Amino acid sequence: MPLRTKVCLVCESIMLASKSLQLGAQAIKGLSRVSHFSKFVAPATITPRKPCVQDGELYSTTATSSADGGNEEKEKISVTFVDKDGEETQIKVPIGMSMLEAAHQNDIELEGACEGSLACSTCHVIVMDVEHYNKLEEPTDEENDMLDLAFGLTETSRLGCQVIAKPELDGLRLALPAATRNFAVDGFKPKPH
Repeated sequence: MPLRTKVCLVCESIMLASKSLQLGAQAIKGLSRVSHFSKFVAPATITPRKPCVQDGELYSTTATSSADGGNEEKEKISVTFVDKDGEETQIKVPIGMSMLEAAHQNDIELEGACEGSLACSTCHVIVMDVEHYNKLEEPTDEENDMLDLAFGLTETSRLGCQVIAKPELDGLRLALPAATRNFAVDGFKPKPH
């Protein structure tokens, strides 16, 4: 086989492999728009995009800045947790992260005994602003069942594992109840996982 033909076959193989990688990246982008799949995929495998609107909802994704050497930053919102003593802790929460995860990452005492599996009410939070509460998705039947077990239930109570950061929740204020109901022995303080 002449050298030229061998080179063309190699080039063609490289072009096919490149096209396959591009199609794979497009498939991952499509999945990340539809679900929270993007948080399970290594950030380097997702091609950065600007926020877009699809089906009336804003989807935010990882953005890369070439000026700072390609460091990736996620869009974040400001959230304030108010503990039972009235002390406030303001944090930045990435879009798509639950308030339970954000609290654990920032050493805020929000229990979450079931680790966000909707099997307890220990991540009960109270949304302090009705306008923000109205911007949340309706609680599911499973969440309502667990909220019925929560200590100090209010009209704006939610489970922290079900409150997901999105741009319209910027400035969200969450009060932590004075106590939680857990089936563990009195005095037991679980550590976040």
